[in-house]
Amino acid sequence: MNTLARISALISPALLAIALTPLLLLSAARGDKFGHGPHAFSIEFVAIGDPGNQADVSGFPNPAGRVDYAYRIGKYEISIDQVRKVAALGGPGITFFDWGYNDQWPAIDVNWLEAASFVNWLNTQTNSPPAYKFDARRDFQLWQPGDPGFDPGNPYRNRLARYFLPSVDEWYKAAYYDPAADVYYDYPTGSDAFPDGLDRVNDPTFDALFYEGYESRYPHEVTNVGKLSPYGTAGQGGSVFEWEETAADLVNSAPLERRGVRGGEFSQSGVLLASTMRFGAPVFEGIGFRVASRAVPEPSAATLALLAAAGGRRLVGGRRRAST
Repeated sequence: MNTLARISALISPALLAIALTPLLLLSAARGDKFGHGPHAFSIEFVAIGDPGNQADVSGFPNPAGRVDYAYRIGKYEISIDQVRKVAALGGPGITFFDWGYNDQWPAIDVNWLEAASFVNWLNTQTNSPPAYKFDARRDFQLWQPGDPGFDPGNPYRNRLARYFLPSVDEWYKAAYYDPAADVYYDYPTGSDAFPDGLDRVNDPTFDALFYEGYESRYPHEVTNVGKLSPYGTAGQGGSVFEWEETAADLVNSAPLERRGVRGGEFSQSGVLLASTMRFGAPVFEGIGFRVASRAVPEPSAATLALLAAAGGRRLVGGRRRAST
C-alpha cells in the first residue's frame, strides 16, 4: 500500500480532499519555475493520469494513445518569451520567427534539435540527466546500452530525465482522450464536432485557432487559443504545429530521421486538427513545441499527515461555529 493509501485509510476521503486541495491547486497554478531575476519564468503542466488506458483504434497511427504511466504535459505551447529567457540565462540560442509584436505568442520556426536542446537545458537546471544525447559537435545521437538511463524501447530519450518532448502516444492521449468518459474524441476540444475557427477579424468566440472564413496572419497568445482538451491542455488543435519526440515511422532508430508533427496551425484548415491527421517533417524543419515531464512524486507521509491535521482543525472549527 502506498503512502497516500495508508493516510487515506486513517482519515475520511472528504477530510483528505479538504486538506490536500489547497496544496495541489497552488502547485498547479505556480508551475515549474526556472531562471532568476528578470529572466525568471515558469512552465505550467497538466497531470495526465489513468495509466494503462485503452488505445484508440480510430485515429492515426492505429492504435494510439495508450500510456502505461502517469506523466505531465505543458498546458501551453512554449512561448517566445520563454525561449528568449532561456537564451538570456546562457541556455541554447534557438532560432525562431520574431513577429515583433507579442512575446506571449508561441515560438515558431524551432527545429526538432533546438527543441530537444531546450528540454535538455530544463533538465540541467533541475539536476536531472539530459533527455537527449548530443555529442561534442552538437550532433544528436541515440542512447546506447551501458549509458545510464538507456531505454531499449526508446533510444531517443533517457528514461531518467525529468523533462522531454512528448511521444506520439503521450501527445495523442493528452489531446484526444477523455478519462471521465473513457473515450477518444475526434478533436482536441473534447468533441467529435468540427470546431469553430476564426470566422472574421477579432472573432471573440472560437473553439480552436485555425483558418475558417478569415485568413489569420498571426497566432494568438498561447493562453488564448480556444477550448481546452478534456485533460486541460490548450492549443493542441490549431495555433501552431508541434513536434513529437517520436519518429514519423514510429521506430526511433536513426538520429536524423523525420519526426512526427501534429496539431494544425492558425493559418491553415481545421481538418488538420483531427485525430486522423499526423505528419512527418525533417528534424531541421521549423515549427512549435511543448514540453512534457515525469509525474510529480507523491507527497510524503509527513506532509499528508500535517495537511490532514490542518484540514481537520478547519473542519471541526467550522462545525463548532455553525452550532453556536
